[in-house]
Amino acid sequence: MDDPRRQTPVTPDGRLGPAAHHPGRSDARYLERRNALARLAAGHRAGDRLPDVDYTETEHATWRAVHAALAVAHRAHASREVLGAREGFPVPPDRIPGLAETGARLRGLTGFGFTLTGGPVETRRFLGAMADGWFHAVPFVRHPAIPLYTPEPDVIHDMFGHGIHLSSPRFAELYRMFGKAALRAADEGALRRINRVYWYVLEFGVLAEAGEPKAYGAALLSSYGELARLPGCQVRPLDMREMARTPYYSAAYQPVLFAGRSLEHVREELGTFLDAEAD
Repeated sequence: MDDPRRQTPVTPDGRLGPAAHHPGRSDARYLERRNALARLAAGHRAGDRLPDVDYTETEHATWRAVHAALAVAHRAHASREVLGAREGFPVPPDRIPGLAETGARLRGLTGFGFTLTGGPVETRRFLGAMADGWFHAVPFVRHPAIPLYTPEPDVIHDMFGHGIHLSSPRFAELYRMFGKAALRAADEGALRRINRVYWYVLEFGVLAEAGEPKAYGAALLSSYGELARLPGCQVRPLDMREMARTPYYSAAYQPVLFAGRSLEHVREELGTFLDAEAD
């Protein structure tokens, strides 16, 4: 991603340390399971049947721990747009729902579905798939020792963040806007700027509500620690050009966030920016 000096929490209370110290990067038994699930994506193409995953009790327990913590954190720190979407798209508290199960529900709500990946996806392919209603999701689960943070996207992030988004027509429209713009981007510079704005809008986006920042970005919604520190973040007014110039941190808490006045304000500013970049 943008910055190689990445840090991640390595303790349950959120203290930071080198990414390599996170147990999800060093636990051999965990990595064997993570990689086995990631290999399910080999040869998968958008529209192919998603495989069923027999999650372990440890993985379901990690889900339950995150679900309980995020239910509280969302009530305190999530935007009204997210709370409304979550109400219409309840996430089961006791088990990890399969991507196929969840994707079928999303199809009926917004026309979006999941397509399987085992890890990072090339930018144009990742964003471009959204133009056709596909979001790349992973099947593996974060390390159980630190259930409230993961240094890489996992199925919990994809469900609690992007799944909630893609159940809402208003959020789904933003995904399609990014997808169409990425496919039309004339060069790598434009694609890089679009990607940075994607991160600040759909991963780390916040809205100003009653003078306070409220989260709607998927990375925020799936990170208890990042939600807890939201009131103390440096939050700047929405500015697409500044966002396009500002590096993001893919495996660490963000030092700067950008707040829109409303989701409609974000959509309007995003449309202007994407039209300029994709022409």
